[in-house]
Amino acid sequence: MLFNSYGFLLIFLPATLGGFFLAGRLGRNLAAAWMLLASLTFYSQWDASYLPLLLGSIAFNFAVGTTIASARRQDRPERAKLFLGIGLAGDLAALGYFKYADFLVGNLNAAIGTHWQVGEITLPMGISFFTFTQVAFLVDAFRGKASEYNIAHYGLFVTYFPHLVAGPILHHKEMMPQFGRSRTYSFSWTNMAVGFSCFAIGLAKKVLVADSLSPYANSVFDAAQAGDAPSLFYAWGGALAYTFQIYFDFSGYSDMAIGLSRLFGVRLPLNFNSPYKAADIIDFWRRWHMTLSRFLRDYVYISLGGNRHGTLRRWGNLMATMLLGGLWHGAAWTFVLWGGLHGLFLVVNHAWRVLWPVPDGARRRRWARTAAGRAITFLCVVAAWVPFRATSLDAARHVLSGLAGLNGAALPMIFSYRLARLAPMLQHLGITFASTSGTQFVGMYSSMLAAAALAFFCPNSQEILARYRPALEPAVRIGGRAGWRMSPRWAIASGLLLAAGFLSLLRPTQFLYFQF
Repeated sequence: MLFNSYGFLLIFLPATLGGFFLAGRLGRNLAAAWMLLASLTFYSQWDASYLPLLLGSIAFNFAVGTTIASARRQDRPERAKLFLGIGLAGDLAALGYFKYADFLVGNLNAAIGTHWQVGEITLPMGISFFTFTQVAFLVDAFRGKASEYNIAHYGLFVTYFPHLVAGPILHHKEMMPQFGRSRTYSFSWTNMAVGFSCFAIGLAKKVLVADSLSPYANSVFDAAQAGDAPSLFYAWGGALAYTFQIYFDFSGYSDMAIGLSRLFGVRLPLNFNSPYKAADIIDFWRRWHMTLSRFLRDYVYISLGGNRHGTLRRWGNLMATMLLGGLWHGAAWTFVLWGGLHGLFLVVNHAWRVLWPVPDGARRRRWARTAAGRAITFLCVVAAWVPFRATSLDAARHVLSGLAGLNGAALPMIFSYRLARLAPMLQHLGITFASTSGTQFVGMYSSMLAAAALAFFCPNSQEILARYRPALEPAVRIGGRAGWRMSPRWAIASGLLLAAGFLSLLRPTQFLYFQF
């Protein structure tokens, strides 16, 4: 079931909302149980055969987590460490089998010439998210940061449908207190208005922006997979189309998840904060998939030693963390390459900060450095998205060579008449004309430019709604009257945006992050 579908909006959501607040009048535990049942129903719509896996994972991790907590209270650290190891091994074994077994066996076969088979394995929806959420719970229990152990609330914490299949990755200490508050189960017009407005923004991002860019990105990357080498303008058009497609697709999902959760009086952590406005790659990872970045920092990078053992070890830890982050997205060498590129970018970024710091008070130099940093960061991110989107290393190579101008530069033939006076200069620059669709070319670049204007120059949803703090983290408010408020004018604007998104749901498309 997709958030951007009529079945979800017209049947599932109204029934879940109505049942939740009706049950809330009778008792918090009943309302929590209703939400747990609704979330399991939501998950089972994808593939009910994997519902036992989800329930088994919840039971296993709750039992291990409570055992760890009990061992800590009894001052038995070795027992706590033993069960932490058991819990992590169980979680990672399940994730490794479903997500990586075929990849590992295939590469082993290629390396040593064997023909082992693991059979057909279907990736359970959301397994990366609910596994990492529970890994964080086990580690927090071991560190003494998880304090509430209610099985119904824990089950809801893991299965809570706004985050279940594509994040954010939740922390026990963030969510459990909210499920225990009486006001969470009481109807609020403010929550309804803020939630639906945030949802409307996210829905518009998905169906009006991201989905309109999808055909342009697909045409270039599908051609590259088939062996075609896109020329300069088409390679950049396809790479930029995907760059903004995944931006608005993931940003739209994040807004919709936060909005849906706010309807139920629960705030989710912020997962997306205008990452293309980042001044460097370090800043980018503080803005993109923020809960994954937090998880990788707290449970991988710091566990590897962080920056406690010298510069070279720190850089090695960064590379290892980002390679694992790439593999988390999928079992393919293209994702490993994506993670490796971002690891390299982070190492260079940290070295640059040390070698060329900006002196305090150098405002003009700071402004120029920030502008240059944003441009360089964006170009690096675009280049890294190429292997992330490509379905093979060869396809990524074809597109990257196109970005570098190694496949030539061609414009649609229809432009040759309009640019006749510039023909000598274009010929000198190596730009030719090809019998390709001018309409598609113009549509690709005009859509991309419109998306770029929204990403670079417009406030994000958290800034627009900052007065009412839709997510757990506070956001920077927009000055003057620009920020959203409870008023007829904003109600009409939010309603029109929601209607525009609703009327565009002719063929609902899956969110890109659902495949991870």
